Amino acid sequence: MLDTTMPALRAANDADPTDESALVRAAVAGDTAAYERIYHRHAPRLYAVLWRLCGGQAARAEDALQEAFLQAWRALPGFRFDSSLGTWLHRLGVNAALMELRANAARDAADSGEDDGAMLAAVPSFDRCAGTTLDLERALETLPPRARAVLVLHDIEGWKHHEIAEQLQMAVGSSKAQLHRARGLLRARLGEPA
Repeated sequence: MLDTTMPALRAANDADPTDESALVRAAVAGDTAAYERIYHRHAPRLYAVLWRLCGGQAARAEDALQEAFLQAWRALPGFRFDSSLGTWLHRLGVNAALMELRANAARDAADSGEDDGAMLAAVPSFDRCAGTTLDLERALETLPPRARAVLVLHDIEGWKHHEIAEQLQMAVGSSKAQLHRARGLLRARLGEPA
C-alpha cells in the first residue's frame, strides 16, 4: 500500500502554501473542483495514517477518511490558516478514526487484553530476517485498538502523551502504559527479544 502512495505523498508535501490558500478560498466559494484537488492532494497520506489506526481494516479507514473530509467541507469556511491545511485535515482524520475506535470499543474484545495471544497466533509468523514493512504492518494490525492507536499516534505521528491522553480520553500514565504494552506486543510478534 505504501508504495502506491509515494508520488501522492510527495505531491502533498511539495504543495505550494499559496496554492493551498487559493484552493481553500475557491472551495469556500463553492468551487468543487478546488475541493477535489484538496482531497486528492491530502487523502493518500491521511488514509495511510487512518488505515494504521483502524488496524488495517480498509472499510473503517475509508469511513474515517470520508467523515474527515465531510467535516472539513463543513468547517472549511472557518479555517484560519493557523496551521497548514494538511495538519488541520490530519487532525480531523485522526479524530474521526478515534471516534470510530471509541464507538466500537465494546465490540472489540481484544481491547481487554485477554485475546492478545490468540490474535498474535492467528497471524502467520515471519522469518526474523524478513524484517519488512509488511511484517510490521501485519503485526501492527494484531494490536488491541487502544494500544495500536497510542503507538501510531506517538511513534509514527509524533504526538505527545498529553495530546494522546486528551484525544483518547485517558490519563497520561495510561497512554504511556499502552505504548509500553504495544511495543512489547510488537517485539514479541516480530520475534525480537524483550
